[in-house]
Amino acid sequence: MQPLPPLLRYAAHALPLAVLAASFAAQAAAAAVPHLALLVTATAANLLAEAALHRWRPGQVSLLAKVRADVMVRRLTCDFLLIVGLLRLGGDHRETVYLPLVLGLLLFYALHFAGHAAAIRVRGARTLPLLTRNIDASALRITPAPPALLMRRHGPRLLLFGLPATAGLLVTAAGDEPAFAAAGIALSTALAALSLAELVRCLVRRRPASPQEVLDWFDGWLAEYRPTVGMYFSGGVSSAYQANMWLDALSGLDGRPVIVLRERFMMQRIAATDIPIVCIPKVAQLLRLEHSALKLLIHPANSGKTSQVLRIPSIKHAFVNHGESDKLSSCNPYAKAYDEVWVAGPAARERYALADVGVEDRDVVEIGRPQLAPITRYAGPPAGPYTTVLYAPTWEGWDGNPGNTSVVLAGENIVRALLRDPAVRLLYKPHPMTGSVDPRAAAADARVQALIHEANRARAGQRTAGRGEQDGTFLGDRPGPEAAAEPARRTAELDALTTTASFRDDADDMERMLAQSTPEPGRAEAVAAATAAWEAAHWASLPPAEHQVITAPRPALYSCFNEADLLISDVSSVVTDYLAAEKPYAVANTGELSQEQFREAFPTVRAATILTPDAAGVAALLDSVRHPAGDGLAAARAGLKLHLLGPSDPPSQARFNEAALGLCEVADEHRVRMARRLLPGIPAQRGAPEEADAAGGEALEPAPEG
Repeated sequence: MQPLPPLLRYAAHALPLAVLAASFAAQAAAAAVPHLALLVTATAANLLAEAALHRWRPGQVSLLAKVRADVMVRRLTCDFLLIVGLLRLGGDHRETVYLPLVLGLLLFYALHFAGHAAAIRVRGARTLPLLTRNIDASALRITPAPPALLMRRHGPRLLLFGLPATAGLLVTAAGDEPAFAAAGIALSTALAALSLAELVRCLVRRRPASPQEVLDWFDGWLAEYRPTVGMYFSGGVSSAYQANMWLDALSGLDGRPVIVLRERFMMQRIAATDIPIVCIPKVAQLLRLEHSALKLLIHPANSGKTSQVLRIPSIKHAFVNHGESDKLSSCNPYAKAYDEVWVAGPAARERYALADVGVEDRDVVEIGRPQLAPITRYAGPPAGPYTTVLYAPTWEGWDGNPGNTSVVLAGENIVRALLRDPAVRLLYKPHPMTGSVDPRAAAADARVQALIHEANRARAGQRTAGRGEQDGTFLGDRPGPEAAAEPARRTAELDALTTTASFRDDADDMERMLAQSTPEPGRAEAVAAATAAWEAAHWASLPPAEHQVITAPRPALYSCFNEADLLISDVSSVVTDYLAAEKPYAVANTGELSQEQFREAFPTVRAATILTPDAAGVAALLDSVRHPAGDGLAAARAGLKLHLLGPSDPPSQARFNEAALGLCEVADEHRVRMARRLLPGIPAQRGAPEEADAAGGEALEPAPEG
């Protein structure tokens, strides 16, 4: 399906808002004239536009609220314009007939106001100072959330509950029968009264724990669990992948791990894990970690809130990043704020030295990339009739550099060149943040996807027509019904292991917190096995000749690596990680550097085939993949892998664990020094040894008085 032209796309985007504005103008005109047909039509159009805005254009609803034209103002305006029209249409001396209707409508809105206030109180009582996952929170007296329509969806609630009143007024306008309006208003008022009663019931029944009770409970959990290592993460909606890639490595460390988040929405974006997760939005509560046994936090990303946790002197901090590349973001000056910077191999150490951003060489620790263990090694040229090519461009970044992503200047050329080869099967997996900064990247991504869908339709037509064998290619048959149905069964199995699938639609953060309690033993291993089974079923269910556009979280990037014979990407961490397989890869040069300058500036491309924006070298690249004798870069890839990722022995997970233990030991030594410096000058208090032990330090004898 071809995307709409920009002008039509913008027109479709603005249509509900335009209809809403026009309907108000038409209502006002119909009430002033008066004109029955116009009044009825304008009111109906108003209701439809409101429904469309709430269903498909929530951003425009928020925009209207910012200019004080929120849903309450709009519904009041619509209904009272309708009342004015009724008075004008009814002639003189109709005020006494319609006065009860006006009073009833005012009562409905008064009850709605009261319900909205009660909903705010309920939300406040159910908003805890922190959230947890994989921790038993039953002691907090958590109860199921009220229906979302009553508590969180203010606009849809007013639209739905007010619909009988508006409909009754319309029928009365058409037939001059006030009884219909009275019945509609009575029904709307009853709905508003019932919703208010339900919310009041939620306020007076057994209340959840107070904020102070929650914090006391959390302090008790910290003292009992005594976490020693953790991961700190703060980021936007699409950045959860940066933390998710470290979950398995973190769970494999010696110690008691914990994950510390700062944004409430991030709780459900962290992938399935058995590691306890806490979300602490406010810095005042975050500082309670200083009195815990936590010794080390790893940081997969920099954020504005990172400095808040760095203030805790009892915890050591290591920056591990979420991938390494030759971009400036991989040697950010912010890294000097951490105690240590953990990198994959010698290349990153050299990168920091050359960047001269204040990171001392002694603070750089090479740990490899423990996430890369699932990537399979190169096993030779393509064995089947198709060469599977993974095109995984990165996103456009924040700085506007045209060389960041190939999707804008070269994406369509690369994809066209690949699709021209009848023996290529293309996997297109764009970065999840593609188009988030530059609209040109979003438009180019849409065009690339359209090209791939069109190519699939053409191949399906060839299969139907019986062509394929004649031109030397094999289109293959679609998998049987059993293979096609297997992913759905595996999805259900995987969802059953992750509690996110079992939430009620009305569940809020508090209810999810109770549902995501302490996991069953062995769940993490079961999730890993179910994920592997899903990936195997997914790839087996796909037609062998069908190109794939992969934008969902599954299949994961490393699963795509294992499926691919060749990677085409940009200067990004994708290239570094793919080198673990030692398979052929290519990098697009869309900047202003010559090929020699490009290789010199970006060490990760020194074993790659360099593609220009016109993608002229794609045919030769495919030939070298199919005939390894023509691949002159195999030895270079092996050497570059060692330079970028470090040695394979000892394994990366072992080096990661050794680095963590070493920094934990430094944290222990720091606590002992601080305790010896501070305690002699502070009068001892009863229970000081036990309190020192609870804080993760060593218990010291009280200082002598006097």
